Amino acid sequence: MTDDFDTLYDRALGAYLGLAIGDALGATVEFMRPREIRAQYGEHRDIVGGGWLKLARGQVTDDTTMSLALGDALLEVGGARLASDEHMTATTRTIADAFVGWLRGKPVDCGNTCRRGLQRYLGDGSLSGLQNERDGGNGALMRNLPTVLALLRDDAALERVSLAQARITHHHPQSDAATLSMARLLARILGGASHTDCCAWVADWVRDNPAFAFQPYPGRATAYVVDTVQTVLYHFVSHADFETALVATVNMGDDADTTGALVGMLAGARCGARALPERWLSRLQRDVVMAITDQTSGLLAMSRRG
Repeated sequence: MTDDFDTLYDRALGAYLGLAIGDALGATVEFMRPREIRAQYGEHRDIVGGGWLKLARGQVTDDTTMSLALGDALLEVGGARLASDEHMTATTRTIADAFVGWLRGKPVDCGNTCRRGLQRYLGDGSLSGLQNERDGGNGALMRNLPTVLALLRDDAALERVSLAQARITHHHPQSDAATLSMARLLARILGGASHTDCCAWVADWVRDNPAFAFQPYPGRATAYVVDTVQTVLYHFVSHADFETALVATVNMGDDADTTGALVGMLAGARCGARALPERWLSRLQRDVVMAITDQTSGLLAMSRRG
């Protein structure tokens, strides 16, 4: 293992653990308004569980567990087949089956659009629904991290697999745009791009996708994919420090587990696993940390073979 791979692995593990930290931290205040958070917590900055899902301390939600299901499917497919266009249908079916297995495992939470898409797949076997205005949520975006790790060196395959996994449950142009943009931004960070370079890339992307403009910040952090991306990009760009970015994000409330997970992913990749706050990392459930660590190694190994 080279020093360069050591650095990449630290960033990748930082992204995946950062996603889980943001998920666990944000879930406590999901669906709360900022003023309600202030009244109850002052400033919410500890992983304590609870919330509307009545989570155990350190427990994660569908943001992390769907990511792990996707990662398992990608590892099952394998690097050469995953990067092959001719095997795309079989790959997508493997992913859809993994999501169904996740749903049948009775996860702590499942978004309505994800549930509807998986029920459609179970009913007719279709790997994508028709484009639908109701599919403009953030459920496809939130789980795509493993695709980036597995296909870090193959942008064409990264786009194909990202959209295929997304459209199993979410077929909407803004969901597509958000899923691809976050994948490419994460890939840039993993490749060592500076915070300044990433901010410039974000500015260029928003110029080409003005629906996602976040300056001035509109202040909405709902599960609508535009609100989610605006919140994530605003706090990622505004705060170079992992903890500051994440605390500011989750204290917006609303869909705080997902906005927290995505900011945690980007900021965790930026700082690396070794720099994650130990007081948060130590609160995550051990089985989740072990699964993330194992997947990160496996998915990066796939990207190297590619």
